[in-house]
Amino acid sequence: MKKLSFLFALLLVVSLAKAQSVQSPDGKISVVLELLDGGRPHYRVLYEGQEVVRQSALGIRTNIGDFTQGLVLKGVEDSQVSDSYELRNIKQSHVAYEANEAVAKYADKDGKDLLDIIFRVSNRDVAFRYRIHPQKETRVCVVEGEASSFVLPDGTTTFLCPQSKPMGGFARTSPSYETPYACDEPVGKNGWGEGYTFPCLFKTPTAQWVLISETGTDGDYVGCRLLNEQGGTYRIGFPQAGELNGAGATSAAMALPAETPWRTITVGTLANIVETTAPFDLVQPKYKASQPYISGKGSWSWIIGMDPSCNFDEQKRYIDFSAAMGYQTVLVDAFWDQQIGYEKMAELARYGKEKGVGLFLWYNSNGAWNDAFQTPIGKMNNSRIRRQEMQWMKDQGIRGIKVDFFGGDKQPMMQLYEDILSDANDFGLLCIFHGCTLPRGWERMYPNYVASEAVLASENLHFGQGACDAEAYNACIHPFVRNTVGSMDFGGSTLNKRYSRDNQHGTTRRTSDVFALATAVLFQSAVQHFALAPNNLDDAPAWAIDFMKKVPTTWDEVRFIDGYPGKYVIMARRSGDQWYVVGINAEKEPLKKTITLPMFAVGTPLSVYSDDSQLNGSVQTVKQNKKQQLTVTIPCNGGLVIHIQ
Repeated sequence: MKKLSFLFALLLVVSLAKAQSVQSPDGKISVVLELLDGGRPHYRVLYEGQEVVRQSALGIRTNIGDFTQGLVLKGVEDSQVSDSYELRNIKQSHVAYEANEAVAKYADKDGKDLLDIIFRVSNRDVAFRYRIHPQKETRVCVVEGEASSFVLPDGTTTFLCPQSKPMGGFARTSPSYETPYACDEPVGKNGWGEGYTFPCLFKTPTAQWVLISETGTDGDYVGCRLLNEQGGTYRIGFPQAGELNGAGATSAAMALPAETPWRTITVGTLANIVETTAPFDLVQPKYKASQPYISGKGSWSWIIGMDPSCNFDEQKRYIDFSAAMGYQTVLVDAFWDQQIGYEKMAELARYGKEKGVGLFLWYNSNGAWNDAFQTPIGKMNNSRIRRQEMQWMKDQGIRGIKVDFFGGDKQPMMQLYEDILSDANDFGLLCIFHGCTLPRGWERMYPNYVASEAVLASENLHFGQGACDAEAYNACIHPFVRNTVGSMDFGGSTLNKRYSRDNQHGTTRRTSDVFALATAVLFQSAVQHFALAPNNLDDAPAWAIDFMKKVPTTWDEVRFIDGYPGKYVIMARRSGDQWYVVGINAEKEPLKKTITLPMFAVGTPLSVYSDDSQLNGSVQTVKQNKKQQLTVTIPCNGGLVIHIQ
């Protein structure tokens, strides 16, 4: 036996004389796989010959073995992967996915299979995950951590959202992915001491962009974050021990053989970052939709009127408002069970049905993981009670639910997300999550999933003037980072000047009406509950209301045109044969750009919504020049919208 093991090892040493590599179909991206001294797997990523991820560690640590070292490479299996799918609730309705795959198979010194590292490389993205093999009689394992790291070149700058410490903030509900981004920061920091939430954006010294995230996370694993070790070295971090009020392990228990979620690296231009479909390319549906789910627009009283607005008369007024706007839904927020009651809610649902308006109902996720007291509570965390509640909702014709205040990223929480989604599908309910983690390919995995908040969203515009003052800055980040990897339930596009029912009190909006229209397109979610109010039918410009009646919420295509995170963004989305080109500006000086718009034929009359220096909006009819170009100016806090008349 010893002789055979020696010969096996000798053959493998010869095979490792050259590093293994896999390229994207177009040859622009290369991944180099290396096995360093001590049997430690590493990789590097190059884009157009430039190293965008330096030599970085791979491997996984479990309670049945440390698979970060002492590994022997048995071989690498290469193949081509292709997939074609339709998905109406992401940035692109039809996706044709092509990638080259390399499966590096690692064993112990006796040739026993331990770990496969699977790499896929498409024309925009690199992805890898681990496959853990059973060991002798052992058919289960606990994954305690990963060595997975991402070493960025010296001089790289960052665009990152710090992870909160657990059990802090409102009612001890953190972390909930609702912290502010810092742009153009040097590498070497570790956020607020707890690393960063995905996705994480970097710019290398050679002006290449790198977006790091994960996808495919479900109840079989944990949600992860990115920790800085030193300089440009970042590694995968598991949940914090204090999450879920300290209950539950930070590790993941898995039945073997098992595959971990994908780590994704999108590289190259900002267009690659904005247009990537990697989160969805790498996953498959977990179950079939129980019915055809309807996306669309809706209204929402809470963002303007807060908790007192969740009463019968006000929700009836918002149903009338949604009907007048041609919207499909109204979202009824917290305390509806106390302030309206189940019997009157059933009456509201019947009234909405008469008006062609469905209802989404808010629920607290809570069991024992934070102090959030808003009701209904104690229903979504228990399968028996949850299914009874969902049966009642189905009987009333409720369209969907918004579930809030989750407890972190430990495996029990990831299982709760999956259980809520699966049960909701049984009863024909759509799901929106708030106070929650980042979605990780869930639009494709769970057909009744709509969107997650997981961002410093519109509620903060009501709560503090500082958020209003920084609205344009933050809005110029989300299309490049948070919204690139998953649907974002922001709840914005208000046309009120003030965040109050009478439009006379509260925080003051700094951005223009055209800005509000632009973000309705910039922020992608198949269901949008806009921060409009019934009074806007009388006090907002008619052209703004008309646009908000017609703007789509599902898209067939996205194109990045120009921009820079935190400064400005101009991009286009297509719905059917109608293109919408939109832009916003957070810079102090007006942004003047000549943009090329090949999606519009020369001579086509275009409606152009724009702002003057005082943020007074107007609509004009404009035609491109013969080069299909327009010169546009966007003032600070202003916006731009262009579409065919």
